[in-house]
Amino acid sequence: MARVELVKVAKSYGKQQVLKPLDLTIQDGSFTVLVGPSGCGKSTLLRLLAGLESVSEGEILLDQKQINNHDPADRDIAMVFQSYALYPHLTVAENMAFHMQVKRVPKAEQQSKVLQAAKVLGIDHLLKRLPKDLSGGQRQRVAMGRALVRSPKVFLFDEPLSNLDAQLRMELRAEIKSVHQQFRTTTVYVTHDQIEAMTLADCIVVMKDGFIVQQGDPLEIYDRPANTFVARFIGSPPMNLFNGVFSERAGLPGVQCDELWFPLPKKWHPGAQNCAGKPVTLGLRPHDISLTDPGTQPAATLRLLEVTGESSLMHIDWCGFPLHVQCAGRVSAHVDTPVYLQARSEGIHLFDAQSGQRLAESDS
Repeated sequence: MARVELVKVAKSYGKQQVLKPLDLTIQDGSFTVLVGPSGCGKSTLLRLLAGLESVSEGEILLDQKQINNHDPADRDIAMVFQSYALYPHLTVAENMAFHMQVKRVPKAEQQSKVLQAAKVLGIDHLLKRLPKDLSGGQRQRVAMGRALVRSPKVFLFDEPLSNLDAQLRMELRAEIKSVHQQFRTTTVYVTHDQIEAMTLADCIVVMKDGFIVQQGDPLEIYDRPANTFVARFIGSPPMNLFNGVFSERAGLPGVQCDELWFPLPKKWHPGAQNCAGKPVTLGLRPHDISLTDPGTQPAATLRLLEVTGESSLMHIDWCGFPLHVQCAGRVSAHVDTPVYLQARSEGIHLFDAQSGQRLAESDS
């Protein structure tokens, strides 16, 4: 296990800076997930850690020792690629043992480590097969096993599940988490899938345009997104956003969004005082909006209904605001008919209308 530190690390290709100077500490034994849209710099950051790319600025420290100029083979870091990168002419056992053969590890030790890793990953019955005889999920397990037998200080995963179907992704996600819980090796995992990030991570690092936008434990980021980008990116379906202004009704602070008015819970009252007419962006998670009987809010229109069995996802137009509403079970509503909604006030998030940054709330 190891502690990894990035100090003012940046990466440029010619005049194009794809990774802005950033600081990041990856704690010993943690499972850190780098998440963000394509082009945000997360894979570049992983390749810098692996030594596949050289840093343009800054330092990378492994257990307080700089490794900027170390060759990839000398960093004690193992990487699992999206494309598996298996040798097609070698068997599963030979692929897993390849690095140990290069390092001239005794054969008995090679066989012992390969068998142990294969049993952990459930591929011990495949050791004599060639990669062409394996499914995508089995090939990814072999790639994980090849990394596992090295007993590295750090594991790096570069979107390892993106080529697999949904069922296999779920199974391998559980296996990756199980392996981490068993060995507690410091792990850095790159993905654009926020569900993978939420389910795997001890710490999530959200990236955009080469910057770190927010980092913290998964529920902290989900419950208190730093800005509207994080609010929309973390969560599936994404958070609904309403453009509005602060207003009051009968002395109660709220937000007016065209025809809609949302009363604010007490935690937002200090920031809303004396702000009447000031623009603000209000956020609500899909599960914080529910169906109700006709009341004070105008009717909405159901545009599309997706039923998965255990839940229903409604695509709705509410006074010109497109939004998602997620309900447990099944709903008796029909497309292009009026529905009435209510928002759970405690689920309201507020963001600055211009910068998109989260507004401060009272802890009381």
